Amino acid sequence: MNVQPLDMKAPYAELKVQLDSAYKRVMESGWYINGKEVELFEKEFAAYIGVKHCIGVSNCLDAMYLVLKAWGIGEGDEVIVPSNTYIATWLAVSYTGAVPLPVEPDIETFNINPELIERAITGKTKAIMPVHLYGLTADMKPIMKIAAQHNLMVLEDCAQAHGSTYFGEKAGNLGHAGGFSFFPSKNLGCYGDGGAVTTNDDDLADRIRLLRNYGSRKKYHNEVKGNNCRLDELQAAFLREKLPILDEWNERRCEVVNKYTVKIDGSKVITPTVPNDYYHTWHQYVLRSENRDELQLKLRAGGVDTIIHYPIPPHLSEAYSELGYKAGDFPIAELLAKSVLSLPMGPHMSIQEIEYVIGAIKDSI
Repeated sequence: MNVQPLDMKAPYAELKVQLDSAYKRVMESGWYINGKEVELFEKEFAAYIGVKHCIGVSNCLDAMYLVLKAWGIGEGDEVIVPSNTYIATWLAVSYTGAVPLPVEPDIETFNINPELIERAITGKTKAIMPVHLYGLTADMKPIMKIAAQHNLMVLEDCAQAHGSTYFGEKAGNLGHAGGFSFFPSKNLGCYGDGGAVTTNDDDLADRIRLLRNYGSRKKYHNEVKGNNCRLDELQAAFLREKLPILDEWNERRCEVVNKYTVKIDGSKVITPTVPNDYYHTWHQYVLRSENRDELQLKLRAGGVDTIIHYPIPPHLSEAYSELGYKAGDFPIAELLAKSVLSLPMGPHMSIQEIEYVIGAIKDSI
């Protein structure tokens, strides 16, 4: 048997009738940009998250960049980001001209450590960007308290947290705004690139709608220098068909996790933990191992493909060499980069595949 990190064909197989109907609906409409499908998805996803506004955009990086731009963040400003994240979080800051200011994670949750945020704040700091990594929300109560005390904006990176909750509130409704990705591998994914901004701020929502469409509300009337960052009709139609089953698919992921956690020997690898009052949607199930590279090779030889999320912390990437960081500057992020390993995960894993992965791990550790 060969078990892939994620079965990308299974969601289409399960929803073939609905997705084919969505495709036909859009193609027959003759309207492919900023039409009814986008408008309806925005309303439906806003209702799902529990916010007043959802604004569909081209991807999560653009979602986060547009929010920061709409807040007026730019040259000379700083934005606090996790040292342990996908580089897109940092790139959103850089695209505005501001500087990403990294803060170390809590090694147990992988998310930014609120206790370290306040000491990183300077007179140039304008916002905090917590990432809900792997489907577990960041600890938002202390983050929002710090933000209020220092008059900072909070933008949630929700790229991996569709349906995740924190004390009963969904990711995307915990800060001042949230940025979502609908990349095909996400818990709620389309069949190309896609993203969204969620917020309860009327003025911000209006500004994002303006910026995503060339700075124009009326065709050929451009109020500001905007961008072309729109979610297209076809992807919105696909997302509308997938949204009603998202919670069920997240529960199926939880069922996979329950089997993994019970049967994987936590004395030989470190399995993930979930704090009380958090609902983890398990975009990834991430182990830690001192012998990660050896374990990955053994699993691959045994027919189990795994992924490292992520092997290079942003501060050590070539893209950010100009910031002058060196190995050892953010030791927790660097330790995680050397030890994390994502097991196969998804709502369509069979019992046989789950048991096979568990057996391969037992044989490898």
